[in-house]
Amino acid sequence: MRYFNLYSSILITKGANRILVSDLQRNNSELQSLELCEIIDEFKTNSIEEVFAFYDDESKEIAQEYLDFLLEKEYGFVTAGDWDRNFAPLSLEYVDYSEISNLFMERNELAIPKNLIQSIDNLQISHLVIFCKGKASLEDFLKLEKDFENSTIESLEVFAPYQTEIDEAFIQHLSQNASRIYNLVFYNCEKEPFKVENTFKFELLFTQQNLKINSCGKVDLKYFDTNIKKVLEAINHNSCLNKKIGIDAEGNIKNCPAMLQSFGNINETSLEDVLLQQNFTNYWNLTKDDINVCKHCEFRNVCTDCRAFTEQTHINKEGLDVSKPLKCGYDPYTNQWDEWSTNPLKQKAIQNYSL
Repeated sequence: MRYFNLYSSILITKGANRILVSDLQRNNSELQSLELCEIIDEFKTNSIEEVFAFYDDESKEIAQEYLDFLLEKEYGFVTAGDWDRNFAPLSLEYVDYSEISNLFMERNELAIPKNLIQSIDNLQISHLVIFCKGKASLEDFLKLEKDFENSTIESLEVFAPYQTEIDEAFIQHLSQNASRIYNLVFYNCEKEPFKVENTFKFELLFTQQNLKINSCGKVDLKYFDTNIKKVLEAINHNSCLNKKIGIDAEGNIKNCPAMLQSFGNINETSLEDVLLQQNFTNYWNLTKDDINVCKHCEFRNVCTDCRAFTEQTHINKEGLDVSKPLKCGYDPYTNQWDEWSTNPLKQKAIQNYSL
């Protein structure tokens, strides 16, 4: 007897009409039919010969094609007996020992208050995203790097409006002196000031878009991520808000700067004190399996869940918004993508958010 064994790094996410096969070792995913999922399930408890015996000749050929596909894609392997099938499954547990892993700030300027820098160190935050609304000079960027020189911050992501003085020399100088900036986006840029090549320490993007804090939350295939850490977090927690603190331009402390609920202001309340508020972490463990429509979507474990902008249709018994993300145009029941902003069923929510 021969047995097919699915590699433990292969995650099957079942949707309403099809499945997503995620290779967590190679960091890629592909869509397949529900029929493939059924075949895989049969292989889990039966030998290849027993599975083939279930079908007539025509269906047997289809089953063989699926088996060939699984082996060709290296999603699994065949063993000669069931005695050597006791392979340990991949643990789906997600472990992050930090109190807060990332901080997302909306700022009128790039400078960070000293008391906030101290709180970042106290909480051992490793990732910082800054959405800057005002002009940021080269000196501002260099000071930002210096402020976190001896801190726990390992990576900085900055969004800033484009200024005419931002040229190749500006970027080259910043790249030579920056050690924490890994992603830099300049928005409101009519034309790239120079040809961007992969010669800098960080990812660099110039965009014509007039980005705002409410520009986030869009669901698109290009944003999906099969990184094993991201997938495991999505399975166990909210993929956007887990262990995250947001601060808006007025200094209000929130789960996300774009959300309405505030837990204090940095001028009167420390980040450490906010964490002591029990309801601050309410959304942290809300997974896609809890979200209306998303729970039937094959993309749910590689998608980021936005709670700042939702369709505002469902509230659970704990009072949490479990509505589908507003800026998602995908329908898992039809497998069709449509433009979310023109959907007539979303117009009331769009008006409520003044989008």
